[in-house]
Formats: sequence, C-alpha cells, structure tokens
Amino acid sequence: MSQIQTVADAVAAGKTKLVGGLVQEALDGGCDAVELLNSMIDAMGLVGERFKKNEIFVPEMLIAAKAMKKGVEILKPHLAGDNATTYGKMIIGTVSGDLHDIGKNLVAMMIESAGFEVIDLGVDVSVSKFMEAIEANPDVKIVGLSALLTTTMPSLKETVAALNEAPFRPNIKVMVGGAPITQEFADEIGADAYTPDAASAAQKAKELAA
Repeated sequence: MSQIQTVADAVAAGKTKLVGGLVQEALDGGCDAVELLNSMIDAMGLVGERFKKNEIFVPEMLIAAKAMKKGVEILKPHLAGDNATTYGKMIIGTVSGDLHDIGKNLVAMMIESAGFEVIDLGVDVSVSKFMEAIEANPDVKIVGLSALLTTTMPSLKETVAALNEAPFRPNIKVMVGGAPITQEFADEIGADAYTPDAASAAQKAKELAA
C-alpha cells in the first residue's frame, strides 16, 4: 500500500495521533505535498458519504476532521504558496441570538478539510459583523449562516436579506443550515443553497466555488 493511501486511511479512521508522523514519513519518502493533501480531502469525502448513510455518526466525523487538521498542519509549510488545491475563502458563523456552535464547527472543519480557507466568526454574529468580515475579505466566495433554533430563524432571514441587498452580493454565494432550516425556508429567504448536514455542506461548497 502506498504511503499516500496509508495517510488517507489514517485520516478516515480518525487516527489523530498517528497522522502527523505518517504525513512526515510520506514527505520524507518523496511523496508530493499536494497529492497528500488531495488524498486526505478525498478521505474526508468518503467519511462524509458514510456519515450521510448513517454508517458513522458525529463523533467519528469530528475525529476524522481532527486527524485531517493534524495532517494539514504538517503539510502547510510544504504546500508551495497558494498553488495547493484550494477553493478560496468561506466566512461562517451562527446568526445573532444563537449560541450553538457544534454543528457550525463541524461544518467549518469539513469545509476546511475540503480545501477552503475558513474564517469562523463564532456564534451570535450580528449582521454588521458579517458585513464587516466580507468587506475585509473581498475575495471571499461563500458565506455560511447557521441557525439552530426556531427562534433565531428570523435572525437568519434578516441576515440573508441584508446580504442580498449588499453591493458585493453578485460575488458571493450564501449557504444556510441548521436543525430547523429547510430547503423551502432557504428558497423563501433568498439563500443560494441549503444543506442538511456537514458532509453535504462541504460538497455543496465545492460546487458553489467551482
């Protein structure tokens, strides 16, 4: 089995303690950093598929994402400039009034694992804070908004409405998600995409950024 495959398998299995060493060994053995990164991204894609099929659950997915993060830390210095597979920047945050972050963190980790630079604004993020972050990062491609409570759905609606009226709107895609959110609600408030879970969020983000 190739060293690249060994790294991919370790990521998929969530072997956080081993991944760093395996990545280093693969690099020392002459493996290409970009190929290694792509194999880890593919491994996370498979983890996402298994999650969608209910073969694994949130804890396993979080562990795999953490393993991926460890591998990427070792790879970073070896990824020449910005030539690595990268889909660009995504800003993510839980909307104003909502303090839930487990789902958002999982989405952020999966999207980062898919090759994005993620700017996580945290929880209880006001409309103005989203606006400021987008203006500070004019090259951002996607804005992800999360609402985990039915009571914060109006806040999500208000945030999307503000983004839809902003001059930079043609340059960004707006993704929404969270337990009470549905495709119908996303359509109604004018978001570009809705995804039911972190794995599909990562997949959708790649499609939107392509």
